[in-house]
Amino acid sequence: MVNIIKTATAIGINAYEVSVETDVVNSLPAMSIVGLPDASINEARDRVRSAIKNSGYSFPSKKVVVNLAPADLKKIGTSFDLPIAIGILTEEEVLDSEKLKDYAFIGELSLDGTIRAVAGVLPLVLGLKEVGIKNVIVPKENAKEAALNGEVNVYGATHLTDVVNHFIETKITPTVVDVSAYLNSQTNQNYPFDFKDVKGQHKAKKALEIAAAGGHNLLMIGSPGSGKTLMAKCFASILPPLELSEALELTKIYSICGLLPTDEPLMVKRPYRSVHHTASANGIIGGGSSPKPGEITLANRGVLFLDEMVEFPRQVLEVLRQPLEDGEIVISRAKHSVKYPAKFMLLGAMNPCPCGFLGDKEKQCTCSDFQINRYLSKLSGPLLDRIDLQVDVPRLTPTELLATTEIEEDSATIRKRVIAARKIQAIRYKNDNILTNSELTSELIKKYCQLDSKSQELMKVAIVKYQLSGRRYDRVLKLARTIADLANSENIQQIHLMQALQYKMFNIENYTNK
Repeated sequence: MVNIIKTATAIGINAYEVSVETDVVNSLPAMSIVGLPDASINEARDRVRSAIKNSGYSFPSKKVVVNLAPADLKKIGTSFDLPIAIGILTEEEVLDSEKLKDYAFIGELSLDGTIRAVAGVLPLVLGLKEVGIKNVIVPKENAKEAALNGEVNVYGATHLTDVVNHFIETKITPTVVDVSAYLNSQTNQNYPFDFKDVKGQHKAKKALEIAAAGGHNLLMIGSPGSGKTLMAKCFASILPPLELSEALELTKIYSICGLLPTDEPLMVKRPYRSVHHTASANGIIGGGSSPKPGEITLANRGVLFLDEMVEFPRQVLEVLRQPLEDGEIVISRAKHSVKYPAKFMLLGAMNPCPCGFLGDKEKQCTCSDFQINRYLSKLSGPLLDRIDLQVDVPRLTPTELLATTEIEEDSATIRKRVIAARKIQAIRYKNDNILTNSELTSELIKKYCQLDSKSQELMKVAIVKYQLSGRRYDRVLKLARTIADLANSENIQQIHLMQALQYKMFNIENYTNK
């Protein structure tokens, strides 16, 4: 008789049900696993055999055939150990197959029968929930993560004998997680960098506030020592708290990558990924024969910071164009394609020239026109079109640097304004399946970014004078919508549009004129 045990496998951040079919046939003792298993699953033969024997149970003295159905779906990972072992124990009549019908099993087995944690438990449990599974047994270390969905009974087990006893005599207590408690912990987070420690640079600070409020991309250009990197580090301290949907999406990503801390099953902090300029294109967007998420996916709903942006190879910068536009990345391989979310804020910082002092009031630039043009040519026009705010960050004068009387605004105060603007957007877009102004589609722009007659006339002049592309025009409107939200204005007014244009009028080509 063939026994069927339920489990799941992950492709990207989505999971699909897998049936582990187990059969014992009259043949020489052996064990074979079929159904497109990878090397880690094939090695389960030895792990499962030792785990069953060392747990005090008998292993069949016949041939054991395990089929992972559907057979055309690639199976990866060690989470199949436990369901395979349960299938064999069912064949040995240690367990009753009728009692297992409403259960699924996930977990890696050690040789002594201990159940080890695996990556990607939350996506697997969510995938099983969609097909009607009500109960899931997972490793004890993964139990809190698995219980985040709140709709499936999650049982955390430490040993194979615990699983067997659960169906015979001693029930495992279901794991319950208070998701709201984890989300509320965001308010108590401490940040090492605060805007109160940044002197001056009010224009750049305002630009960062707008970027955080609307989820916009931003580029800072200035001489070395102007405070670009420091302000970028402070940026994390003004980001709004995560919504539940965002937190679960992030948790799925970090779980798949094995980056989720066991003591913090839910991601409660927006990611801030700072990437060195030696990173490869695959490291940025993801890749590999079995595609894994890259930095843009790990920065989803958060920030991807590229310091010294023009030092990145041009081909690496160009791969950002599509994700910045679509909010996702599709990685195609010969056998399948994987889609990862990539709704991140791009935060870039760069010098205006190789020596760094072009346009500086205190120090003379030593670069030739050719060197400057070659240096800046790494940033293409299409890429710049996707950066909503482009701001000049000049070095402070000696007087500004030595000033001690001015009290700078702290991050907590700025964050309150950002959160207020985000709440306005959440209410406005509650029926549109988006969270921020930066996600507005062309159709939604027409609906929520209407201009009065004076603003339309101003926009006509700006389009002609600054040769705004259609994409840049849309992004100016989205930026103006965010500025209006920060001002608690229901409609976009002329002053908001002027401020938005101010950040879009900046042109890197202006730096080429020495």
